Parts: sequence; structure tokens; C-alpha cells
Amino acid sequence: MWTVIHIAANRAQAEMLKGLLESEGLMSDVRPTGISMLGDGDFEVLALESEAEEAREILSETGGCP
Repeated sequence: MWTVIHIAANRAQAEMLKGLLESEGLMSDVRPTGISMLGDGDFEVLALESEAEEAREILSETGGCP
């Protein structure tokens, strides 16, 4: 099961975080939360529930998210 571990401000940021997690050997995915008037919006960064804590730690340690 997927768990949201971060909300990114746009697709580019979400894809960058996904790549970071995958480079550490974790499965991850992104999905939009909605679409703004400009065609972009917030994106959820997801990790497997079993890897969510580790994923959050990686993002925190690397400055990927607060």
C-alpha cells in the first residue's frame, strides 16, 4: 500500500524527490492532488507503507523536505 510522505509544490519537485528515493533503493511514485489554473499544482510523493519512515528520513537528511 502506498503512503503519502510529502506534498511537492509542482511536478518537477515531485519527480526530483521520487528520483532521490529510487536512487536510495526505495520504491516511490507521484500523483497530482489537483490542477491549478496554470496547468500544474501540488503533487503527492508516495512510498510503500513499509518504507515510508525510511523515505521520510532520507528526504529530511538530504534536504528534500522539511
